[in-house]
Amino acid sequence: MDDIFAVGDIHGEIAAFEELLTHWNPERERLVSVGDLIDRGTDPGAVIRKAMFLEAKYDAIFLRGNHENMLLDWLANPSEKMMYYISQGGMETIESLLTHKKNAKITPEELARCVEAEAAAELAFVRKRPYYLEWKQFVFVHAGVDLTLQDWKQTSEHDMVWIREPFQQGTNRTGKTFVVGHTPTESLNPDGGADVWYSPDRSIIDIDGGAVFGGALHGVIFSQNGVEKIYSIPNKKEV
Repeated sequence: MDDIFAVGDIHGEIAAFEELLTHWNPERERLVSVGDLIDRGTDPGAVIRKAMFLEAKYDAIFLRGNHENMLLDWLANPSEKMMYYISQGGMETIESLLTHKKNAKITPEELARCVEAEAAAELAFVRKRPYYLEWKQFVFVHAGVDLTLQDWKQTSEHDMVWIREPFQQGTNRTGKTFVVGHTPTESLNPDGGADVWYSPDRSIIDIDGGAVFGGALHGVIFSQNGVEKIYSIPNKKEV
């Protein structure tokens, strides 16, 4: 592939994702998602299934985000993690992975077992997500890396999906340009807008337009020379 078509945090917004894909040329561009396919949005399960199809047919790459890890953490400890996961939009994911809505009296453990049984293929896909992709001078990763390390690849998996300010405000001496999501750009842009954000030295590019919060889902075409084009699908969902 000549270029990369990078997609920001989708968070279950299947309609915006489908619309964004109309701008993608699979013959020229490899599709790369920076993670957070799930939680909060209208149909996280549909986004996972679309991602599975795109990986199988086009060798698209879907990186791991903190919300993928939250789903897996909940499945491993249903009672302990239930309230936190629900507060992060997890119930939208759980219900979208089940064939039928479950009785409100079901225990977290029973609910987790139902999800494991009914969504085995989707969960197998989630569990296989890589943490980063290195392509030419670019690194695609959900949240960022530890810039204080001699080798950024030694960054913990936790930081790769959770880090914020130490990365965004750090000094990048790696020689790489990092393309990330995780932090909605409205909290980084001085005007509070959802546009793609660049660090002052332009070595960090945040493409999470906060679509699930009423912002935009971004698709950014990268060539070896840098950003070539940005497509943005506004999402006027009320939150």
